[in-house]
Amino acid sequence: MKKDEVPQDNSKSYQGQNKLLYAVDESGHYQGVKSSGWEVESFATQLAVDDLNEQTAQALAQARRGEVSPLAYHMLARRFDIASLSAASGFFQWQVKRHLRPAIFARLPAKKINRYCDTLKVSRDVLFSLPSE
Repeated sequence: MKKDEVPQDNSKSYQGQNKLLYAVDESGHYQGVKSSGWEVESFATQLAVDDLNEQTAQALAQARRGEVSPLAYHMLARRFDIASLSAASGFFQWQVKRHLRPAIFARLPAKKINRYCDTLKVSRDVLFSLPSE
């Protein structure tokens, strides 16, 4: 992309900030150029955020019905998935999946609960509860 072709679409997702992109200047060398956003990127970002919000709402509804543990909601509300929560908490992925079952989660020892609390940056009370409607 040439320096004068860098998009400047004032993206909402940038929240008034600029992003550094690299473009080719007149002499053919790469140079850093600030961009205020690109409409296509903004659209794709909004779709991803909407999808994450939908997954979080579904997890909240499932947790309220007792189909999954509150961990499922808190994991998604903090933008973790099973793989990233596993990596951040030190549990294996199969363990995180298992802890999403309400009966298993309710019996977890304090040491394991504390690992989730530390990873998700929530208190024990918050981890075991769900937001009110």
